[in-house]
Amino acid sequence: MKFLTHTTLPRRTFLRGLSASIALPYLDAMEPAGRVFGRLSKAAPKAAGHTRVVAIESVHGAAGSSAWGASKHLWAPKEVGRQFTLNPDGALIDLEPWRKYLTIVSNTDVRMAEAFEAPEIGGDHFRSSAVFLTQAHPKQTQGSDLFVGTSWDQVVARKLAGDTPLQSMQLCIENLDQAGGCYYNYACAYTDTISWASPSEPLPMIRNPRTAFELLFGAGSNNADRSARRKDNGSILDWVVSEMRGLQRQLGPEDRRRVDQYLQNVRELERRIQAVEAKNTSGEERALPEAPAGVPDDFAEHMRLMFDIQVLAFQSDMTRVFSFKTGRDASSRTFPESGTNKGFHPASHHGGRESAILDFNLINRYHVGMLPYLLKRLQETSDGAGSLLDSTLIVYGSPMADGNVHNHRRCPLILLGGANGMLPGNAHLKAPDGTPMADVFLSLMHQMGIDAPSFGDSVAPFALSVNA
Repeated sequence: MKFLTHTTLPRRTFLRGLSASIALPYLDAMEPAGRVFGRLSKAAPKAAGHTRVVAIESVHGAAGSSAWGASKHLWAPKEVGRQFTLNPDGALIDLEPWRKYLTIVSNTDVRMAEAFEAPEIGGDHFRSSAVFLTQAHPKQTQGSDLFVGTSWDQVVARKLAGDTPLQSMQLCIENLDQAGGCYYNYACAYTDTISWASPSEPLPMIRNPRTAFELLFGAGSNNADRSARRKDNGSILDWVVSEMRGLQRQLGPEDRRRVDQYLQNVRELERRIQAVEAKNTSGEERALPEAPAGVPDDFAEHMRLMFDIQVLAFQSDMTRVFSFKTGRDASSRTFPESGTNKGFHPASHHGGRESAILDFNLINRYHVGMLPYLLKRLQETSDGAGSLLDSTLIVYGSPMADGNVHNHRRCPLILLGGANGMLPGNAHLKAPDGTPMADVFLSLMHQMGIDAPSFGDSVAPFALSVNA
């Protein structure tokens, strides 16, 4: 292995070219040689990387939160602790191979999403998303006087950001481009984002993978640059080729391999975005005619692209926090690959019928089934002495429980990843009745060194531990 002498490569190193800037992944050359040799020593403890966070919202609750679905353990297992069994027909079964990294937290409530006054009754779909990460009750308004709370992801981002170029990024899957008022006298901002920089400042979410890619890699300083490069189907890597060659001469074999693999992943992601754009501008009829050209009509491909963007951003340390909204409340989008052709929102209104609950469960399972792709990509991406999965915390849940009756008690929530030791893993933790979901967020904040007495409607930090 070759090391730089007298100096090290700065962690914040970029390959720069004309209107392009590609941050590098972590390399051995970024550590003093003595520290690298110490890390490679068998006696040396494993170095923990920076904690990364992905907060993922799934709308409409879960079939396993209905009375019958809960009795069949379609979401939460029957057993508590480590010796739990996932229902083979349940929503979480595709996480069985990943149970080492799975912590199920059941029986928590999101009461701030409930109606507090008579005019708010019926508006659950149009305030719930604003509650998921704020755990605060939105002010009912269609005007600019929005008010809810600062979201958990933004509190965490301020702690974890360090010198990252982007404090956080916000992504989404469905159309969130509405403005003004939605229904039940709620501003669309409450429905369109899960991230709030302050109680009155909603953060926009990026739906188009191309937009997210160019934000990460500075692909063109203006629309003309970007348009010209797309027309010739060129790659952002073409803009930094000379710097890339110069860098490679400074690196040892292992670092060269890492850089090559990283740049291949960047190019592969770019190629897939280009393929989506080409297909969607070919004149072929689209399933999502309102969507930008860069947005795949296929839900699974869109999810994979967004997950790959998150992995590359973590690998290059461009940001350490993502919020990801995978659906829009009251959406009737269908997911034929799930095994049912029912629309998402209509399926959630199952009427308590067992067969209809099972149809809704198929959609829940299909959505949860997207997560192993992210887990695998994080696991196969190195981060110092471990993998990105070892240092990443993934929060996946819904601010709604039983979508059929629009309640917010016993909401679905799972935690995934190594999270730098914050989570027990391979555990089902059942909260006492009446426990706010905010207690879980407060506990995670404390474990990340954020000294906060409360969060949202929290009562006390939730114990993220398993009795032996």
